[in-house]
Amino acid sequence: MATIAGQIDASPMNQFLAPDLVMVEMAEVGAERALRRTVPEVIVLSMLAGAFIAVGALFSTLIATGTSNEGLQRLMEGFGFSAGFFIVVLSGTLLFTEVNVEMPATLLRCGTRTLAGRVGRLWVLAAFGNLAGAFLVGWAVHIAQSYSPGFEELLAEIVDAKMRYREVGGAGGWFQAVLSGVLGNWLVGMAAFLAVMGRTIIGKYIPVLLTVSAFVAAGFMHSPANMAYFSLATPEGIGPGWGPALAWSIAPAALGNVLGAFFLVALPFWVVNTRRQSNATVETAAE
Repeated sequence: MATIAGQIDASPMNQFLAPDLVMVEMAEVGAERALRRTVPEVIVLSMLAGAFIAVGALFSTLIATGTSNEGLQRLMEGFGFSAGFFIVVLSGTLLFTEVNVEMPATLLRCGTRTLAGRVGRLWVLAAFGNLAGAFLVGWAVHIAQSYSPGFEELLAEIVDAKMRYREVGGAGGWFQAVLSGVLGNWLVGMAAFLAVMGRTIIGKYIPVLLTVSAFVAAGFMHSPANMAYFSLATPEGIGPGWGPALAWSIAPAALGNVLGAFFLVALPFWVVNTRRQSNATVETAAE
């Protein structure tokens, strides 16, 4: 009887973390990374993340090559690219756009002057480390591999899409690129948020697959993704080169990614979490 009672009382493990607790966990992870990781460790982890994203970009282009249906092509590109992001999630490496959610959560929850300086350092190192990691993978692939003309055609098409705001030009074009980056890291930031929410491997993978695929299908700007595709394209002589890529694709996307992660992911969930905690305190006092 005791055994049966114990089995009845035992409740199954939750398959996901409550949304109001996700920001708390992300803030703790962000603080640990900012305060305890040394500069060499941050550089290594961010370079690995950039390398994994480049692998995702390579995979997405390879499996979508030769697809004539536009919808199916975007679906395949999203599926392939999500693999790179998911490797980043599982390996605990430092991706700039994931850090864009963790660092605001850390500052909102634990903001101090000392921590702010460490957070800023982590942010900058993650961005440059991601670029370096993607760059190295791009050159390694160029030296080691040779793909079909169809692969190069699709890669050129993707790179052209990421440079489309240069054709608009001026402040208006740059603003559109930044706004696309805001929308891009709204979805990619939510992918990071939902990955923390998941308590199992499959529970993490499904929301990452869906949100990252939606981001890719929509064609929004994402700084590490842009770094990855340009790193694959430039050694092949595809695209405008690093100068225009940085000015019209990577830099505005990075700014938009920071704004999107803060205003559309970290801040709303922090406000809701703070309000829920305040209400719980009032209810406890009333009781």
